[in-house]
Amino acid sequence: MKPPIRIGIVGLGGFAGWHHNTVAKLEERGHARLICTCDPQPADFAAQQLAWKFAARGVSVFPDYRTMLAACHAQLDLLVVPTPIQLHAEMHRAGVELGLPVYLEKPPTLDHLELEDMIVRDRQARKSSLVGFNFIIEQPRLALKQRLLAGEFGAIRSATLAAHWPRPADYFRRNSWAGRLLMQDRVVLDSCFGNANAHFVHNLLFWVGGPGLYSWAPPATVRAELYRAHAIEGADTFFVEAATAGGVSLRFALTHACAGPTTHAETVTCEQATLRYIVGQHAEIRWHDGRVERQPLGDFDGLAENHLDYYRYLRGESERPATLLTDTRPFVALNDLAHVSSGRISPFPAALVSHVRDQKEQKDYINVAGMPAAQENFLVRGTWPGSTGWAREPGENVTPADLARFRDTIRSMAGL
Repeated sequence: MKPPIRIGIVGLGGFAGWHHNTVAKLEERGHARLICTCDPQPADFAAQQLAWKFAARGVSVFPDYRTMLAACHAQLDLLVVPTPIQLHAEMHRAGVELGLPVYLEKPPTLDHLELEDMIVRDRQARKSSLVGFNFIIEQPRLALKQRLLAGEFGAIRSATLAAHWPRPADYFRRNSWAGRLLMQDRVVLDSCFGNANAHFVHNLLFWVGGPGLYSWAPPATVRAELYRAHAIEGADTFFVEAATAGGVSLRFALTHACAGPTTHAETVTCEQATLRYIVGQHAEIRWHDGRVERQPLGDFDGLAENHLDYYRYLRGESERPATLLTDTRPFVALNDLAHVSSGRISPFPAALVSHVRDQKEQKDYINVAGMPAAQENFLVRGTWPGSTGWAREPGENVTPADLARFRDTIRSMAGL
């Protein structure tokens, strides 16, 4: 066995807990070793520390990340940052200034200017940081992307993403930054687009990127409508249309304002075939001559596999992480331009909004009547919901030059 990768994790709660579970399992297999962690209230996680066997593993626990790095950075190969979005940049900076590569949870930031600062700073680390968009390294996905690049399906014409992801009301009370646009004038933009469904948006930009395998297409034009049903500052529903410089049309319909089953699907339409990829289920190729290829995707532990893939890069066994900070420019720009285009977050008409109690979960959901049909009409026909009952006009057509208006737009949305 090669020496285990020595790790520090910032945080004990929230998604940091998933990283702790993953690292503990990888440590049992000899791949990793947790050296240290931190949290402002470590005593609140006493049960977790026992379950993760910190004492037996010799894990040091600190009250904050600065103290942890000052004491332990020389012992680390990697810093994991699974913290609130608005804290990513400062924690990434603290790690790379000490030479440490960072496993940075997605999104890296949702402020395009802050991202550029992070890209510059990342050069100070011994190795490039990874942004944890978990599904890029799926082998079936990579194989399909190679077939796309080889031209097997003909030119890509369009790509769509539908995500119908119910979230109960308490989801937006899970922490102080849930559903926020800004905190202390720092960009958050926590939403289905920027956070929960960010993997799938990043995936779609990957499908249409080229000419290399690890490439993402930046948006050339963007138009959007943003809505909310929950009592939050930001949006819980996005309808976004974009085009790449190569003329590929993209449409996204994402929502948390719904009840019932969770569904999502990535679709790529080419000259000769249509590809449909559903994470955790199957990939399907429907050729326009009637042939059908279908491949079950099987079990995929995205977090564990991304850890292992990054460890291989840190050891020099692969050329690059799955997603570099530079690779996230298209995603961050698309998110920012969607806000600029929409200009405001519109409330759903009250008559369409109902409260649904899930008796099994004992949780309350907000459901917008007609949401699945509105998503389908938009993705298939390009029909904007604002023009057919949701009482608003589509956003303006914007380009990357309009990113200069991003900060003022978000402040206006936040009522500042």
